[in-house]
Amino acid sequence: GKPLPSGLGALTETPGTFGFALVLAVSLVLELFVWKDVTDEETDSFKKEPGNFGDPLGLGQYDMEWRNREINNGRMAMVAATGIIVAELVTGKDAVEQLGL
Repeated sequence: GKPLPSGLGALTETPGTFGFALVLAVSLVLELFVWKDVTDEETDSFKKEPGNFGDPLGLGQYDMEWRNREINNGRMAMVAATGIIVAELVTGKDAVEQLGL
């Protein structure tokens, strides 16, 4: 068959639409059923603040400085992704084409 268009155009073609719907469905299940907020029964407040995944490997590196770094990195990634999408919508070129490669 014909190749899929690059960038956001892939979302409008049949295999790309199915893949995007699958990613959304998996995200929905994870957000609603797996990554639940745990509340404290006594105070009826959340035990953890947003972005607090603790120290899953037990390296003893989780503190407020690392938490703030992680949250800021996530924010910067969202800004970068938004910039790439907006630039593609304005120029009609995907991210790699915008680099001139």
